[in-house]
Amino acid sequence: MIFMENYQKILDKTIENLNGGETLLLHSCCGPCSSYVLEYLSQYFKITILFYNPNISPQSEFDKRVVEQKKVIENTKAKYPIDIIVDKYDPDEFYKRVEPYKDLGEKSRRCYECYDLRIDRTFDIADEMGFDFITTTLSVSPHKNSQWINEIGEKLEQTHKTKFLHSDFKKKNGYKRSIELSKEFDLYRQDYCGCVYSKKEAEQRHNND
Repeated sequence: MIFMENYQKILDKTIENLNGGETLLLHSCCGPCSSYVLEYLSQYFKITILFYNPNISPQSEFDKRVVEQKKVIENTKAKYPIDIIVDKYDPDEFYKRVEPYKDLGEKSRRCYECYDLRIDRTFDIADEMGFDFITTTLSVSPHKNSQWINEIGEKLEQTHKTKFLHSDFKKKNGYKRSIELSKEFDLYRQDYCGCVYSKKEAEQRHNND
């Protein structure tokens, strides 16, 4: 039997031991996924969103998601003000990383490499700016592998100054709450993860329905 770590329990324990007002650089994949995470974590951390997603295609989609991300920040009732960093849009970084795995499909090594790319960038910026913690909204989605996300965070923490905040934001009905908040905030919810490969796969699924 494969042991599955309960990352929500680890997060709960970390929050219990906070002094108050610790800083968190939160990588966000999109506004809808960040909605619940911001509602939850903004009661404990001073959060800056990092919108770094070179996987998103095309750029018009990237720009649309930035707008929706800002809308979420404006509508979130947070204990501390929420800032945002919109990082460079450089899809070549993504394509170089995932090219060997492009045909493997969702939840494959292709996605693992994409997680690793974005979490690593988050660590680098957090180290430069002196944040206490980093984490990512990715684990709120039922289509994302939370074990991989946390294993990558643990691995990268070993070579960075910033601490990794474990998470499985699907817990506590996180995904359900993100859908509710998306409706409440009138958000655009995309029907594919973001990359050109996931878009093609989503179109194929729709055609088969």
